[in-house]
Amino acid sequence: MFSHVTIGSQDPDKAAAFYDAVLATLGIEPFFKVPGTASYGTATGPKVFVLKPFDGKAHVPGNGGHVAFLAPSRAAVDAFHARALEMGGTSEGEPGLRPHYHPNYYGAYVRDPEGNKLQAVCHSKKG
Repeated sequence: MFSHVTIGSQDPDKAAAFYDAVLATLGIEPFFKVPGTASYGTATGPKVFVLKPFDGKAHVPGNGGHVAFLAPSRAAVDAFHARALEMGGTSEGEPGLRPHYHPNYYGAYVRDPEGNKLQAVCHSKKG
């Protein structure tokens, strides 16, 4: 459904260290990096960009929005959450089942060091 998602950052080069470590837990690798931009995914598939706002104004995290990354397993969701906290992120929801979405919905929520809300979610019964 989506081509790409952009996450704002005041310092994308610094933010890349967080995203490199956290997204690696989900098997998501850097696509390319140039000064001021980090991206993850593939050329022809979905991707995420981390960069400064195009209007040159300060980055401000959105209220109510977040980026949810597919996790290959529940263990990957756990690893995503733990690694995000190790890298300076904060928890917005511990890993666990959220059956109000559907019976196998297993997710965790974090904020990156700049306040952007992120999620990892596994939709499978297997762990």
